[in-house]
Order: sequence, then structure tokens, then C-alpha cells
Amino acid sequence: MSVLPDYDLVILGGGTAAFAAITEASGRGLSTAMVNTGLPLGGTCVNVGCVPSKHLLAVGDQAATPQENPFKAVQYSDGEPTVDWEAALDGTDELVERFRQENYVDVAEHFETDIYEGYGQLVDDTTIEVVDGADEGARITGEKALVATGSSPWAPPIDGLNDVYYYTSETILEERNLPESIVMLGGGYIALEWGQILHRVGVDVTILQRSDRVLSGMEGQLGREMQRAFEDQGIEVITGNDFQRVRAPAGDGGAEAMQSGVAVETTVDGTEQTVTGDALFVAAGVQPNSEGIGLETVGVETNDDGTIHVDEQFQTTNPDVYAAGDVIGEPELETVAAKEGNHAVKNAFGNEGVSIDYSAVPAVVFTDPEVAAVGTTELEYMTEHGTCSCRTIQMADVPRAKAVKNIDGLVQVVKHHETDEIVGVHMVGPRAADMIMEATLAVKFGLTVDGIIDTVHPFPTFSEAFKHACQAFRRDTSTMSCCVE
Repeated sequence: MSVLPDYDLVILGGGTAAFAAITEASGRGLSTAMVNTGLPLGGTCVNVGCVPSKHLLAVGDQAATPQENPFKAVQYSDGEPTVDWEAALDGTDELVERFRQENYVDVAEHFETDIYEGYGQLVDDTTIEVVDGADEGARITGEKALVATGSSPWAPPIDGLNDVYYYTSETILEERNLPESIVMLGGGYIALEWGQILHRVGVDVTILQRSDRVLSGMEGQLGREMQRAFEDQGIEVITGNDFQRVRAPAGDGGAEAMQSGVAVETTVDGTEQTVTGDALFVAAGVQPNSEGIGLETVGVETNDDGTIHVDEQFQTTNPDVYAAGDVIGEPELETVAAKEGNHAVKNAFGNEGVSIDYSAVPAVVFTDPEVAAVGTTELEYMTEHGTCSCRTIQMADVPRAKAVKNIDGLVQVVKHHETDEIVGVHMVGPRAADMIMEATLAVKFGLTVDGIIDTVHPFPTFSEAFKHACQAFRRDTSTMSCCVE
């Protein structure tokens, strides 16, 4: 006689994908349980990702406002602002604790989800055992299982890196006494956001990127614009690095030597350089938390990069086990993880066959200026079609940007060369994170540039930049009055 499962759905992980799953499961009257492995309940976003970084970005933005004030009518007599970093982290901790309680602990209780704390492993098909931690020894079985263990910071294979202490986006949140200078390895969104945070609270920041531009996975103009903006703000950016070695000039490289110095030996354009600082910050990307959780035991296969192999319905190679979130790979975004967790439950228990169109998922970097993008890049379109119909306008030509003297940035629109449907939008500038949603709808539903032009936009707003970029396909925007249609 077969043993009945303890729950309808058991989940390994306690982050965004897991909570989206229990929300959908509750609406279907399903019983659920999760083993929260790794970070505190809520996962990366609330604990060490979106919430703390965006809070600290706002702290840095407030600190930078006086020295970057563009209005001669506004003066500051006290000189440059100072930031109490310890107080900033205390405020971050309070915010994280409130989010964790209200958005995760209370939600799990509302949906009557049983929470088991500790390191969990799949041990028999859809059975999860807590092998270490507060609830060690507990075993839970479900009709279906979901793996949503997330990701962790990744360190590239550079000689000597493992012999020195370095910060990551997680460990920096534990550091109450910042060094005077930091060398940062990486040029993606984590490096840019944290680079700007640290610079604005008084740390001398040098960013070292392996490729020829920062944000190398995005439209080329965005990375070049952000490098220019960062250098104008006083952040040194060195691209095209061929890293040779990392070493600690003093001490034995342990945590106690953290601020005694670090040296990165690199080659740029054939020239050997040594970049030094008081500390090192590695922001080279993330890796899936897929090792040591029993995947092989239950027949769940992984890809070469360690991500869990799933089909379009988020089913693994074990038909009773699904996976969602960062552990299945890009795009590693909180909102995508939520959608994947929701869809996994719909497919597992409703056989709905729902999937995600990742080409219409927006990406945002919350720096100043902000970066946002959705859809196809110019290079991708050229590669596929051998031609490209693209237009770029500068934020300096947008009335709202000129009015408030916030003119950094640009907007590029990529359209289909035959149908005029918008297939990609890429922008740098103020409010880009909010402006990208109109562009996302355009890409998702195949709107044309004429459809955007024909839609009345409020004046004066930053959102007019998207309309102006569409108008650039039809007219010379340099000879256009503010509200011309």
C-alpha cells in the first residue's frame, strides 16, 4: 500500500518563487509546506537584494543631492554631506525585518503553510528531509515538489582570489566600518548599483570590467552612457581587463587583513597594470544553489552551468518535481521568479501548460541615471535580419529633462523593418525604471511606432522620451516643437 503524502505541495526554498507558489496553491485549496534553506525567510530580494540595495541607493542619492545640485539659486553652506553608514545599515535592517514579517512570515501563516527551518535535501522522489538546522530530522512528502533554492554570489576563477578576503553584495551588509577605497570586480547591475552606493557614502570606488563595456549583456549604448555618467560622478571605470592575479599586499589575506589592502594585477590593451585599494568587492554575477540538495537522488538533471534543467512548463526531468526562480537560470529577477513559481503550480496541479515569454521581460538597473530595457537589441536584430530600423534620441532633447536640468541619458527604439512593430526599447535616464513599462506593453502586444505616436502623452513628462524616439522614425525631431503630433 502506498503512503499518502503529508501535503499536496512541498517546496525546497523560502524566497519569491516559493511564496508565489503557495499563494497560487492556496487559491486551489492545496496544502503546502516549505523548507527554508539558506537565507532567512523571503530569500535574496528581501534580505540581501532588492530591498536593502534600493534603500541604500536612496540613502546615497540623498547624500549626493547637494553636491550635484544643478540650480544656482540653491546653495549649501555646510560643505559636502556626510553619511553615517552604520545608521544607514540599521535603517536597512529595520526595513528588511518589517518586509520579512509582513510579506513573508505573515503571508505563510495566512496561507497555512508549514515552515521548516534548516538545510533541506530531496531524498526520495518528492520527499524533503531537513539535514541540518533548527528542524533537523524532519521529513515532508508532497504529491508534487518545487525546488526554489535561488542563487548566491559567484566568484570568477582568478588566480589568488580565494586567498584574499572580499566583499559580496551579501557580506557588505554586515560591514559597519567601510574602507576608504574599494576595487570592484564586475560591471553588471550589481557592480553598478553597489559601486554608486559606496561612492556616494564616501568610498573611493574603482570598477574593473572584463568586457569592453559595463552592462555587457545589454544594448551597447547603455553601457557606454553609464560609463560616461559614472566617470563624471567620480567613479573610475576600467574596461577590457584580462585579470592575471589578485593578492593582498599586507597580512595573510584573512578577514583581519580585509582593509590592509588588495592588489589586482591585470592587462588592459596589452599593458600590464596593478590596481590597488583598501578592500575588494566581487560582483561578477551569481550561481545557482543546486549543489548538495539531492537532485541526483531523485533524477533531476542540471545544465552545464549548474542550473536545473526544466521545460517550458517548469517541469524537471523528474515529472513530479518542478523548479522555479534563480536556480533555473536567467533572467534572475524577483518578478520573474514569482511568475515562474505561480506557473509551476498551475502546471503541476491544473495541467494548464502556461509558460513565460522572456523576450517581453523588462530589466532595470536602479542607478542614477537609471537603466531599463526590454526586447531585442540592435545587434540581435541585425544578426537575425541583416538590417535594423532603429532610432535614438537624447534625454537632453526632452522638455521635462531640460526643465529640471536632469539631461543624462538616451532612449533607443528598435522596430520591425516591415511591420513597424516595436521589438525592443533601451533607455538610460531619470525615471527609466518607471518608463519601461509602456515600452514593455508595446513589445508584449506588438504595438507599432505609429500607435505610440498616436497616443497622447502628458506634458511635460519623462515618458515623452519614448514617444519622441518613435517620432524620430517619422520626422526630424530637432525641428519639432514641444507638443507636436
